Amino acid sequence: MGKQKISSKGVQNSCCTIATLWWFYLVAACIKVLLFPSYRSTDFEVHRNWLAVTHSLPLSQWYFDETSPWTLDYPPFFAHFEHFLSMFAHFIDPKIVHLQEGLNYSANTVVYFQRGSVIVSDLCLLYGVYRLTRNLDSRKQKLIWLLTIWSPMLFIVDHVHFQYNGFLIGILLISLSYLEEGRDLLGGFFFAVLLCFKHLFAVAAPVYFVYLLRHYCGGGIGRGFIRLLIMGGMVAAVFAVAFGPFFHLGQIQQVIRRLFPFGRGLCHAYWAPNFWVFYIMSDKGLAFVLRRLGLNVQTPTATFTAGLVGDSSPFSVLPQVTPLMTFMMVLLALSPCLLKAWKNPQPQMISRWVAYAYTCGFLFGWHVHEKASLHFVIPLAIVAVQTLEDAKHYFLLSIVSCYSLFPLLFEAQEYPIKVLLLLLHSILMWSAFSAQFPDGAETARPHTEKKVDRHESSKGSFVIGWIEKLYLVGLVTVEIWGQFLHPLVLGDKLAFAPLMLISIYCAFVIMYSWIWQLTSIVKSR
Repeated sequence: MGKQKISSKGVQNSCCTIATLWWFYLVAACIKVLLFPSYRSTDFEVHRNWLAVTHSLPLSQWYFDETSPWTLDYPPFFAHFEHFLSMFAHFIDPKIVHLQEGLNYSANTVVYFQRGSVIVSDLCLLYGVYRLTRNLDSRKQKLIWLLTIWSPMLFIVDHVHFQYNGFLIGILLISLSYLEEGRDLLGGFFFAVLLCFKHLFAVAAPVYFVYLLRHYCGGGIGRGFIRLLIMGGMVAAVFAVAFGPFFHLGQIQQVIRRLFPFGRGLCHAYWAPNFWVFYIMSDKGLAFVLRRLGLNVQTPTATFTAGLVGDSSPFSVLPQVTPLMTFMMVLLALSPCLLKAWKNPQPQMISRWVAYAYTCGFLFGWHVHEKASLHFVIPLAIVAVQTLEDAKHYFLLSIVSCYSLFPLLFEAQEYPIKVLLLLLHSILMWSAFSAQFPDGAETARPHTEKKVDRHESSKGSFVIGWIEKLYLVGLVTVEIWGQFLHPLVLGDKLAFAPLMLISIYCAFVIMYSWIWQLTSIVKSR
């Protein structure tokens, strides 16, 4: 009788949890619907064209078609995802998937369909978040749901600018949830699937490889070798399903050329706030000083401050940067994390390690988009509830990362939207973290060498330091200058300067976050 009561109570709690999670999703969905008429970037037409390509052409022509400049450059699983969506799009409005007549099509049918498809695909994010939080206490669950499902970054990037990051990050969270449960084979399977949807998530592949090699394939040579074959066979099977047809057609080189267009240059049109911002500014500063000293320093024919996507990486003084150099820098930055994963592969640390990997890729990678900050900000939301230090770190990082996306929405009508989203998110974060870490709360960081010291340092309420407060005041100052004062004082002169200032200012916190995460990982036992 007692067991039946416990079981009944558990089922009731589970149903209540799922109902609350659905409430979070539906509130977010209502806001997303209100954003339907808002600004749409070229990515909207990119994905509409992919609907047309995958619906109108046979598979053998998907990676060759150049009817539109927005050619298909995602892996095959995402192409099949677009093909799946195109079946419904054709039913709603055949012009959406017409290869020629559909170019730059902007009727309400295509807007509502594509916007709605992103909302529905966010169910994958919902499931990933549910799996990761289902064994946590109610307060932590709701805090993580707030940070992920109500993330203003996802609202801005997916539901205004337009992309499917929530769907893809959902697959990542599903993978992490299985790894945290010790179900490594399924964790590896979903990560392999993710890579066949979007290859840019491969930055975390070294962490997955080392962790799975030690955690899943350990336990003796014989047992380890068999498990290595099982894991390798499973990953190979996923990639065979995705890329096998293109091998059969003799098109794999064309697919790879589309997936890795290294000719696009080191930086995107709007600089992502990463290490290369400082490298570029150092080069320009050195060139200016050397010219003032009378030295003949040539100005590159291409420029980083034109606000355009480059096809080269021009520097006046510092060494030129190549894709191989950025690849080696990412691996070097990852090495302490890989060493930790090798020495002590702990399931409870995998989310932190993967988030750090994506931070490294964002900071030192080649042609990084500012939107890629989602890859580490969302997984870090899972980590943020663990300790007071994690919460304070995430609070600042989340605000700055969201603000760094403001230039994506450059039209006046979207200005109140992005400001209100960030302000509301900041207020909700502050309230939620204050409730999670009330005055005198004991929140010792797990898995650290000096438990007592960490325990002592984690006591107290959720209050950020004076340096963080000054930085946030500076953030407001940067926005006031770029949005209001720069046009009044300089007019159209130095039009790229406000964007450059945002990149440089936000890059300081991204660099700080990388150092903070690295220190946390190194000090963990």
